[in-house]
Amino acid sequence: MTQEFIMQMRPWFGAEEKQALMEYMDEDGFLTEFKKTEAFEQSIADYTGAKHCVVVNNGTISLTLAAMAAGVEAGDEVIVPNYTMIATPNSLRMFGAVPVFVDVEPTTLCLDFALVEQAITAKTKAIVLVAANGRAPAVGIEAFQTLCEQRGIALIEDAAQGLGSYYPDGAHTGTKGLVGSFSFSAPKIISTGQGGALITNCDKTAEKLRRLKDFGRASGGNDIHDSLGFNFKFTELQAVVGLCQMDKLAPRVARKKVIWQQYADQLAGCAQVKLFDHDLSITTPWFIDVLVEQREALGAYLKSEMIGTRVMYPPITQQKVYGIEGSFPVAEDIGKNGLWLPSSNQLTDADISRICDAIKAFYA
Repeated sequence: MTQEFIMQMRPWFGAEEKQALMEYMDEDGFLTEFKKTEAFEQSIADYTGAKHCVVVNNGTISLTLAAMAAGVEAGDEVIVPNYTMIATPNSLRMFGAVPVFVDVEPTTLCLDFALVEQAITAKTKAIVLVAANGRAPAVGIEAFQTLCEQRGIALIEDAAQGLGSYYPDGAHTGTKGLVGSFSFSAPKIISTGQGGALITNCDKTAEKLRRLKDFGRASGGNDIHDSLGFNFKFTELQAVVGLCQMDKLAPRVARKKVIWQQYADQLAGCAQVKLFDHDLSITTPWFIDVLVEQREALGAYLKSEMIGTRVMYPPITQQKVYGIEGSFPVAEDIGKNGLWLPSSNQLTDADISRICDAIKAFYA
């Protein structure tokens, strides 16, 4: 009997999304963002505890607008981790800002605080702190808040992987900086196909974000423009899907934690595989991220066993499009040995056992 292929990650849409979309289409809606979008924004604000939420067409643009709203301009420097999805620095390059790359902590893969301090110059206008797989920096978010306040620079939280994760004081990831950014692309814990969200507790910043995404209009539905803006709006179709996905977020968060714990338990005796630690009381693992020996051979073996994997992000500085020299030992180690194991919410207990048995068989 042929085994079913276990994908590394897959989105999860069901009958609820289909029904909601059909009902919306029967309402003679305009499809452009309106009441459903407002309801989706409110649901994210309520879930995260933020005062404002602004949704946009994707998670890369959300970071771009976050930086613009924070006052970053072309030529300004913004500190970003060298371990991240390339969208993080690209969102800044889009309007001419200069990403400055810093290595990450070996335990959390979040920005290394000491190296950030060294990287700040007179041109630094912001720090983008990426919540790697929902984790917070070991030094504590408060250290970054204090540093930014002392230096007069903005703290932006790239929480694309952080929905459902919290800081030790109970605050949701993304609520400690001036702006927090989330992504709803296909692999995320909830998805609208594409999409991004910005949360903030600052009224002025929220107003800037809304204008930036809507042509700089003075108010909705007019053509009076007193500031520069673009068209990065959401759609009602995405919002309809997003509202259904938000209804499913709590059980998905709970299941993600169970999945991680089952991997940790079953791979505990496999010395060649090291899972990154998670405090499951506050962190929801987005992917099952591990350091492994013989990564390419393991990946090929698992594929032959109908199990999908994905290599973790290589250092941005080593990407051809950037090509920046420097020593970034942690990011470089991840680029050589980091692997994402199957991580979708749909994984069954039997799937996880099959994956772990295959990994142990390879090393045996």
